[in-house]
Amino acid sequence: MFNKILIANRGEIAFRAVRECKELGIRAVAIYSDADADALFVKHADEAYPLGESSPANSYLNIKKILDIAKRCEAEAIYPGYGFLSENPSFVEACEQSGVKFIGPPSESMHRGKPKHRARKLMKTNGIPVTPGTDEAIESASEMTEAIKAVDDIGYPVIVKPSGAGGGIGMRVAKDRDELVEAMKYAESRGNSAFGISAFYIEKYIPRIKHIEFQILADEKGNVVYLGERECSIQRRYQKLIEEAPSSVMTPQSRREMGQTAVKVAKILKYVSALTVEFIYSMDTGEYFFNEVNTRLQVEHPITELTTGMDLVKEQIRIAAGEELGYTQDDIQLRGSAIECRINAEDPLQDFLPSPYQITAYQPPSGFGVRVDSGVYAGYTLPFHYDSLIVKLLVWGGSRDKAISSMRRALDEFIIDGIKTNIPFHKVALDDEIFQRGDYTTNFIEEREIIKKLKQLHGKATG
Repeated sequence: MFNKILIANRGEIAFRAVRECKELGIRAVAIYSDADADALFVKHADEAYPLGESSPANSYLNIKKILDIAKRCEAEAIYPGYGFLSENPSFVEACEQSGVKFIGPPSESMHRGKPKHRARKLMKTNGIPVTPGTDEAIESASEMTEAIKAVDDIGYPVIVKPSGAGGGIGMRVAKDRDELVEAMKYAESRGNSAFGISAFYIEKYIPRIKHIEFQILADEKGNVVYLGERECSIQRRYQKLIEEAPSSVMTPQSRREMGQTAVKVAKILKYVSALTVEFIYSMDTGEYFFNEVNTRLQVEHPITELTTGMDLVKEQIRIAAGEELGYTQDDIQLRGSAIECRINAEDPLQDFLPSPYQITAYQPPSGFGVRVDSGVYAGYTLPFHYDSLIVKLLVWGGSRDKAISSMRRALDEFIIDGIKTNIPFHKVALDDEIFQRGDYTTNFIEEREIIKKLKQLHGKATG
């Protein structure tokens, strides 16, 4: 086992990693930007080193700075969390070359899993079901004529996706040729500005879908298991807001089939560590298609922990240290139901405008089955340089109905003053009858007019 781990991240996931290191008897090293000097993960780490400037490019994305600190403090391994450098193969290669263990997959696996069009083609070649679409990346919108011909064969509507993107950035649906032209220009522009990759690909747009993802663990000895699925269909502009495990549409047979497919994906990638395999599930046909892989831990991983009783961060650390999984697929048992609400510092009444101000009061909910993953406290001022996620609120119940009841109670109990949050949005979403039935799709927010309902309730409360 490692003696010292550097945590190359910030916020609640960095604080979570500090805790796990302490429980494993490992010294936790934090790195922090100027904006994060007063953060909880810094206060609780065994050692903490400044990165300087607050901008991500000069702090949490600066590979040279991070590796220099790792060498200086004699860290044996680096834990990346999610976001920032967690899926950057160049960072993994730099770790490998410097002799520091990257707690995640080898760079070869990352290269096989990204960019998205490459992974899609690799899966199709190996018999994994993929959505009909272009097999090769379209390098720029200048190849428009060829792309239009391809879409004529696929059939409208289609969705254009930047090859290097994540979190739905640059994605746009096209219902005809004119919209396709605009969507390709948009994908090229956004992909280039956000990720430095202008290439994109096109897939058939399936209107009524659920976003189902499977959690995989794989060790260096070739042992691979799946830990059930998570449903992440409550999305705004392709950004996940509410997740639950298990999905209400899954049966034991479909779970086994999709889980075995996800394991096959991991083996195709020659994967080690925690992997998420994302699928699109058609509500109309019951078919599922490979969407993409996330070669890191997901924000929503705690709902899998609540339904399996497994600590995924500790598992990542143990796997990186060369330990075997110590269990087989038959040992994985799912229990109850779990829900995660992402609490963001945003105003849902103002088009989710960020609210990076000082938290004047903070009292999280508690009680049976409630878990709060957070890195904030009363008096803490939120930096405006980073993602607006501040808290992951999770509940577990013996059934889905019990979990929903617990989450509604927990949201009512949560006190965060001084900033705006999306807690009111979550309350309206969970009260919706379609959500409570479990037959919602990724279009839930638009189809159920959740924001309109929220504004109506706000108007009554202030009227």
